[in-house]
Amino acid sequence: MVTLTYVHILFVALILAMLALMAFRKSIVLPCVAGILVMGWAVTKSAVGGVQALFNALIWSGNEFWGIIVVISLVTAMSKALSALGADVLIIRPVSRYMKNRSVTFLLLGLIMFAVSICIWPSPAVALVGAIILPLVLETGIPVVWAAVAMNLFGHGIALSGDFFIQGAPTITAKAADTSVGALIHESILLWAVMAVVTATVAFIMFRRDVKKLPPVKVERAASLEKPRPAARVMAVVTPLAFALDVALMLVFKLQGGDATALVGGTALVILCAATCLNGGVKKALDSVIDHIKDGFGFGIEIFAPVVFIAGFFFLGSADGAKAVFGGESTGIMNDIGLYLAQNVPISRVPVVLAEALAGFVTGLDGSGFSGLPIVGATAVTFSQALPVNREMLASLGQIITIWVDGGTLIPWAVIPVAAICGVKPEELVRKNMLPVCAGIFATIVAACLLV
Repeated sequence: MVTLTYVHILFVALILAMLALMAFRKSIVLPCVAGILVMGWAVTKSAVGGVQALFNALIWSGNEFWGIIVVISLVTAMSKALSALGADVLIIRPVSRYMKNRSVTFLLLGLIMFAVSICIWPSPAVALVGAIILPLVLETGIPVVWAAVAMNLFGHGIALSGDFFIQGAPTITAKAADTSVGALIHESILLWAVMAVVTATVAFIMFRRDVKKLPPVKVERAASLEKPRPAARVMAVVTPLAFALDVALMLVFKLQGGDATALVGGTALVILCAATCLNGGVKKALDSVIDHIKDGFGFGIEIFAPVVFIAGFFFLGSADGAKAVFGGESTGIMNDIGLYLAQNVPISRVPVVLAEALAGFVTGLDGSGFSGLPIVGATAVTFSQALPVNREMLASLGQIITIWVDGGTLIPWAVIPVAAICGVKPEELVRKNMLPVCAGIFATIVAACLLV
């Protein structure tokens, strides 16, 4: 029989305080630092132990995420090198010939954004697609706000909520949920598909309704006068083939988690070095490769710096995290709480799904990216201890909702990159996103109630 102590109650109280702050759109990095300090003091019964817990928690959390930080940084650096060479334009240009009417163009823009985002993440994809494809899209007469909707929903929504290639989001969620990345991805596919299909379908119907009354536009594209360099042509062919080969190898050899991440990261580094050397020779590359790497790692650290602090606090709820931070025979606080709920509180499947969905939504309100993922992962562990539900699917539900909100498509300050490059107001983009995304979230919650 599990008995809750003041340490368990304190941890739950701190989590509720974090959720309340996020509901008011406040960052929880500073509260998480204070939470680690307080928990360290309470567990070790020593002020010195509390201070040491701060450092130990960051080291533990940072070690858990370092692999994914590196691969995202390398992919970003690679995209910078390809852009400097001019290969990025050649990779995407062939699809422009198919942009003949508004409906096809809307879907093509979304699919391009999805494909680029799944390989190099939405943030760098916004700049790439916005600079190269957006002018072609607007020539067809698509309202610019709907171009922003397509880029936002397919990039920061569909691509990032699954993140099957780089696996940044599922890595964070799986760590917090005490499961493997492969298992989480496998269980997330159906819920991810429901969210993606419903959201995209509703958005497309709304788009067709809005543009129906617009006059037709005849599209005539002038041939490009600038002749690309041979090196750019080479990298424009090699880069997609290299990543396609990675996908094939992942399927053939069943590479998942860290193995898949290592393959992507290594490929990105090879392409980065090759593109840099082809852009001015090896002598010039000795200096320019450093600039690309600095840009890439600057982006990676910027994205993950708050996540390391937040995850450092929430990882205290797991047995491994508690032992690493506090030492001794520390047990998983959230596991204890889950067992206590199972033994003392009658709960059922639907309330658990709704609670996980609410946790995903609330933790996404700060619009900072991945900060809510440790929370929804830890929440899924607690519920799975209290009820025989599919932990991985429950955690993936929280991940999907968190990313769609936080990644983001519903928070004005989270859609700023897309809004800025398209020249629309963030509030206007969010208004267009609201109905499709809410419809997708509702359908995904219903599916989760039936499946978990």
